[in-house]
Amino acid sequence: MKKRTWDSRLLTRTALVFMLFALTGCAGSPSIFSPASDNARQISDLIQTIYIIAAIVFVVVESLLVFSALRYSRKNARAASQTEGNTRLEIGWTILPAVVLFIVFLVSLATLTGIAYQPAAVANDPPLTVTVIGHQWWWEFEYPDQKIVTAGEMHVPVGTVVNLDIQSVDVIHSYWVPQLGGKIDAIPGQTNKIWFRATQTGSYPGQCSEFCGLEHGDMRFVVIVDSQADFDKWVTDQQSPIPTPTGDAAQGEALFMKGGTPAQGKVGPNLTHVKSRTIIAGGALDNTTGNMWTWLTDPQAVKPGTVMPNLHLSQQDIILLAEFLDTLK
Repeated sequence: MKKRTWDSRLLTRTALVFMLFALTGCAGSPSIFSPASDNARQISDLIQTIYIIAAIVFVVVESLLVFSALRYSRKNARAASQTEGNTRLEIGWTILPAVVLFIVFLVSLATLTGIAYQPAAVANDPPLTVTVIGHQWWWEFEYPDQKIVTAGEMHVPVGTVVNLDIQSVDVIHSYWVPQLGGKIDAIPGQTNKIWFRATQTGSYPGQCSEFCGLEHGDMRFVVIVDSQADFDKWVTDQQSPIPTPTGDAAQGEALFMKGGTPAQGKVGPNLTHVKSRTIIAGGALDNTTGNMWTWLTDPQAVKPGTVMPNLHLSQQDIILLAEFLDTLK
């Protein structure tokens, strides 16, 4: 009796743990079930369709198992009829799963075709091209037509086809914004392509989804979908020269350039308009003055293994540099 009670408690606790994991996996943003683009909508619909098919199969199979267990239990003392060598049954339970898998194949193929090729309704629209470059551990975004280079934050206009050229400068990364479409690998020496068209404005988190080193979990970014007017303003702001700093900011600029030739963002992110971004350090920190001080004090403490070393700056130098960086809007 004690053993049965213990087994019952174990099964109950195990079921609760699995339910907790399931609910945790579905909670919060970003979620593939909150699509904000044409492609993401198709992927979400496909997942829900396959889930429904799997749920039906699960219910049917488990119902048969429970029915058999109860009907032919020792308590009922009924002997099950033998079906060994029943050709019709064997053909039936071979064909039925094959039919289910074929249906899954067809709906999956339709979705893959839909997201791989741009439909005629959008193929003729002028697209926006963005080159996405993965680094350990941050994302760089280049707009070749607009002559803009930024990091950590991609801006796109709503309703416009966005063609992404995905690259990497070091190891294999994987670009993924769940609410805007599928994931795709960033491979050194190779350019992979993907496209999407956002259907609503908003801010959509993205993440590297391929383990790429110690700080893989802090290789985040955000895609901001603007109205066309807001996107045009963002482009104009990014193309504008930065204001000439004065006071402490001017001293910070002199200190920034002190190490040699002017910084050009060849190794680390381009900082030309860094203060206009919402995140820094590859998404590890929000872009606030306090967090900028933290980053300048000891980057390795925030993101171990990052290419930016601890420069052992004095408190005064950190204040001056932060003042200068605050002007880069």
